[in-house]
Amino acid sequence: MRFKSFLVASALASLAVATPVPTDQPAGQCNNNDSVNCCNEVTSLKDNPEVGGLLGLLGIVLHDVTTLIGLGCSPITIVGGNGVCSSQTVCCENNALGGLISIGCIVIVL
Repeated sequence: MRFKSFLVASALASLAVATPVPTDQPAGQCNNNDSVNCCNEVTSLKDNPEVGGLLGLLGIVLHDVTTLIGLGCSPITIVGGNGVCSSQTVCCENNALGGLISIGCIVIVL
């Protein structure tokens, strides 16, 4: 019971100090500084509201529920690697969480 109360209080505290993440990138375009990633899953808050809880715990607020979010991402490198992705290939503007969550993704069709 105490753990549940702690978890709820932590989530609320995270939401209180959350800062917005800008996602003003035009649809269908990758910026030069966006990294190309291979993500296990690509979703949005609209399609997967549960991701919002995780984002809230990390202090991230998205104002657009259609912003694509990459989960379990790793960079695709051509040099020294095979450059192949067996999941979803995307470029994302915010990879600050080390591939756990990437925000502002655009699907790349190879």
